[in-house]
Amino acid sequence: MLDPMTTGPGRAPKVPTLEEVARRAGVSRSVASRAMNNARNVSPAKREAVARAASELGYVPNATARALATSTGGSVVLAISNDDPALFGDPFFSQVLVGVAAALDRSELDLTLMLASSERGQARLERLLRSRRSDGVMLMALRGDDPLNRVASATELPVVIGGRPLHGEARWYVDVDNRGGARSATEHLLGSGCRRIVTIAGPTDLQAAVARYQGFADAMAVGGQPADRVEHADFSFEDGARAMARLLDAHPDLDGVFAASDNMAAGALRALKEAGRRVPEDVAVVGFDDLEIARRTEPALTTVSQPIRGLGQEMATMLVRLIDGESPTPVILPTRLVVRGSAPGGAPGRG
Repeated sequence: MLDPMTTGPGRAPKVPTLEEVARRAGVSRSVASRAMNNARNVSPAKREAVARAASELGYVPNATARALATSTGGSVVLAISNDDPALFGDPFFSQVLVGVAAALDRSELDLTLMLASSERGQARLERLLRSRRSDGVMLMALRGDDPLNRVASATELPVVIGGRPLHGEARWYVDVDNRGGARSATEHLLGSGCRRIVTIAGPTDLQAAVARYQGFADAMAVGGQPADRVEHADFSFEDGARAMARLLDAHPDLDGVFAASDNMAAGALRALKEAGRRVPEDVAVVGFDDLEIARRTEPALTTVSQPIRGLGQEMATMLVRLIDGESPTPVILPTRLVVRGSAPGGAPGRG
């Protein structure tokens, strides 16, 4: 019988590759490389699996390969279903990215950013994950029918999701207390004396938007007020302004607005100004996010602050722990209300 590590009678033995070691150990190539070179961020279990696979295959790294391997670490992917150039100017996304980079800076993992909104982008992501050239993946803001849900469920690599998916339950995710934050925002409006409160809600296929509407409805129910004065928008300034104009047409006596993002709240302020409504004297406005725009509007926005950079840091930290063989639990980050001029508290004057 021929030795399985030979290519044929009389031929030199086939030299096992690092890819074969990784495959037998059930890890990515970069994890196998780091384990063979005693690098950080490899769990004892994976280190042992790689050593056992290398011994069984008779793998011995050559000096050149070892030198190359020790000079670089592994990599992780941050994938987003978005290819809009405006994404890179979005302060929310940029803060998440900074948080991810800060957490990975403490490890030997490089970051690959993939925009996977097109079929071609999704196929490229699938190929990358199948190749095991990456150790894990982070996914941001999955919508209800997001094809990245399928990509995430198909890979054997660890997956961390930023924000819970709308349908089903992710095993590992980092989210903020969207429902509680929206509830506190609406309670603030009610406590300020507002009784005809409307909301500009986010997209119905995004879990964060749904949770923020639920928080609004919770507070309105406790206050004995209806929660059906609602218009949906896409979290942008322009769409927020359009939604505010529709609400003014439908409910001209409104005296309070909860907008599910600061960008939409800023758009609402512009629409209210164009309609001759004073803020906060006639209408109080509260946003959500505490982005830089919240401090630059006139008046400055009362808003719900969420730890956006912390969201990115926790996502990356959780993924590194998973790569190391740990079993972290989902994380829900707290929110807090920041009171500014658009809804200062106390009973505002009503015309």
